[in-house]
Amino acid sequence: MDTEALKKSLLKKFQEVTADRLQKIQLGVIDLEKPTAAQAAEDVARELHTMKGEARMLGLPAIGHLAHATEDLLRAEREGRAATRLAADLMLQACDTLSDLIDDLSLAQQGGPDVDAMLRALQEAAGQAPAAKGGDTQAAPAAGAPTPSKPARSDVPSAAMTRPPESAAVRDEVTAPKGQALERSIRVNVELLDAVGLLAGDLLVESARSRLRARELEALLQRHSRISDRFLRIAESIHIDGPLRDELDAIEGDLHLLRDDSFRFTRGHGDGVEQLHGNLAQLADHVADARLVPLSTVFEAFPRAVREMAHVQGKEVDLITENADIGVDRSMLADVRDALVHMLRNSVDHGIESEEVRRTLGKPPTGTIRIRVRADGDMLLLDIEDDGRGIDPEKLRNTAVSKGLLTAAQAASLSEREAIELLFRNGFSTREQVSEISGRGVGMDVVKRKAEALNGSVTVTSRLGLGTTFSLRLPQSLALMKVLLIRLGDDVYGMPAADVDAVTRIKPEDRMEVFGTIAVNHREKPVALVALGPMLGLNGGPRYDRPPAVIVRHGEDRAALVVDGFVDEREVAVKPCGGDFLKGAPFVAGTAALEDGRIAVLLHVPDLMTEVRKMARPVTQQQASRRLRVLLVDDSPIARATESALVKALGHFVDEAQDGEEGYAMALAEEYDLILTDVQMPKLDGFALTRRLKGNADLARLPVVILSSLASPEDKRRGLDAGADAYLVKGELGVESLAQTFDRLT
Repeated sequence: MDTEALKKSLLKKFQEVTADRLQKIQLGVIDLEKPTAAQAAEDVARELHTMKGEARMLGLPAIGHLAHATEDLLRAEREGRAATRLAADLMLQACDTLSDLIDDLSLAQQGGPDVDAMLRALQEAAGQAPAAKGGDTQAAPAAGAPTPSKPARSDVPSAAMTRPPESAAVRDEVTAPKGQALERSIRVNVELLDAVGLLAGDLLVESARSRLRARELEALLQRHSRISDRFLRIAESIHIDGPLRDELDAIEGDLHLLRDDSFRFTRGHGDGVEQLHGNLAQLADHVADARLVPLSTVFEAFPRAVREMAHVQGKEVDLITENADIGVDRSMLADVRDALVHMLRNSVDHGIESEEVRRTLGKPPTGTIRIRVRADGDMLLLDIEDDGRGIDPEKLRNTAVSKGLLTAAQAASLSEREAIELLFRNGFSTREQVSEISGRGVGMDVVKRKAEALNGSVTVTSRLGLGTTFSLRLPQSLALMKVLLIRLGDDVYGMPAADVDAVTRIKPEDRMEVFGTIAVNHREKPVALVALGPMLGLNGGPRYDRPPAVIVRHGEDRAALVVDGFVDEREVAVKPCGGDFLKGAPFVAGTAALEDGRIAVLLHVPDLMTEVRKMARPVTQQQASRRLRVLLVDDSPIARATESALVKALGHFVDEAQDGEEGYAMALAEEYDLILTDVQMPKLDGFALTRRLKGNADLARLPVVILSSLASPEDKRRGLDAGADAYLVKGELGVESLAQTFDRLT
């Protein structure tokens, strides 16, 4: 390698290593204000000294001068000649300047006004006379400043500087362990890693298809073996001599050999396919692990950010992180960082009190924010906990009313948990004035959106006067996901296994009604019961009384979603929705290819739970002004339960009929204000029922609303031609649409 190429290679290496070193220096500078200051100062001095030596060796004097001046200021701070707060602020500013120089190596070679200004500030703070421009920064101490008893370590020629350039960057006694670690790793283009991850997922699916084909091949060979056995029995029962017997004997021998060969092939092929599938599964796991990036890469910038936000408000805040080495998928890194920034800003600005208030409350003057990271199976749990003032639900209610987000009656009806969750509303802020840190109503709603976009959740718990904890629950990887495959009709859908609490069958005696909502008992708590098919607009629900159901969770919420059946639980390669058919569709998070060639649609649990909450707990303004008596006609028990819960949630009375004939008989016998009817029913369908009702002089004025999963314009026209007053699609049915229809017709 020629000299110029070697220098370019070393400069690139220097940029990579020094960027990491600057992060360590900043963390150490922040620790100068803590009890561990002595060890932090030693670590910072060591990193600065190494940086200075490498920069001078590679012909980057500006970086060398700045590192040297920062060393001097650090020494002055340790000797009591410079205030800790001022020294720390200047050293952090020096890190910013060094970061700019690392990005622009031409500036690092020539220097500039910003570099000179930073050098003068560092030297003045260290009690030194500023050096002449372009001169050596090792100036004589200022008048009155103590003279060091021995030369600074940086003045002594380093043995490392006499070695070849290649060894200086990696053989320093301080960085040797890191150098050894770097030798075991390489940098890989992230796009290439993503492509390998997708390929590994596709290969895993293809190997599953190979297992399926191997089983089909085995079944075919077993059928061939049974036919051979029948032929052999027939051949043995035939008594023939001569050439024909010889031919039969030869065929018998070939059949025996073919059966033995088929058996050996089937066994060997099956073993090979299983081994291949295991290897590909291991490859997919390794690729998924390779995509994981330690959260420490995100956390390193937080201590300084928290320190500066706290100083702006005149507060003292310590940030403590735990288990920061746990990894997260690199594609999620930016979203995780943004979410944490918003929560840390909220904790510093709204949570931690001023020093005076904390002393009055008997708390330490320095507030504490703690970030805890835990792995729970395939999920990542992040808790951001502060020891501040906590959240006052009553203040949140009053703020929501004053901003026009809720009426006074609605705010008063909120539980404590629901009041705290107002923090996640768009535009909600308790700040009366806008500042650089908060007050714009943008923050926690962003956290919620980002968490749910990643198939995760965010919750908050608080104790007034003691502190608040925000909890993020996110998947560790987005490339491969364990999902529960369910069946709705003939189609297969998937749900993240991490969001599934249990699978069960709903017995009639398990059902209950809670505030007008049909629910089931799950682990001693009532859980809303909803038919998934009608909610997605797919069908009218199961046609039997003990349907299977999936208990899903999102944050603190649970719901029992009724399905048509279960397929399997497996790990799939998740792909975004392509084209216009599914892209942007509600409740859809992605797709996954199955071994039988079908595509499973992966459902977005946060969207499902949002819809369940709308159905289970309508707000006060959606309650009807008067109570109606409604007749509901539907042959599906689950659909009836879901639709009945919606009507009851609006405050109305509901009678139920199982088919059109029964519904017509009840309409003749009782007085109703409105009739809701399904279309596809035995005996008498919804269209025929509507025509019969409108043809009866006594019932003609009774409003009829058709509820159907049939959403084509032709179906709607048929309903209106039959005399229906409204036509609602089950997949689009919600409290608001139902309330508006009732108000219009009654």
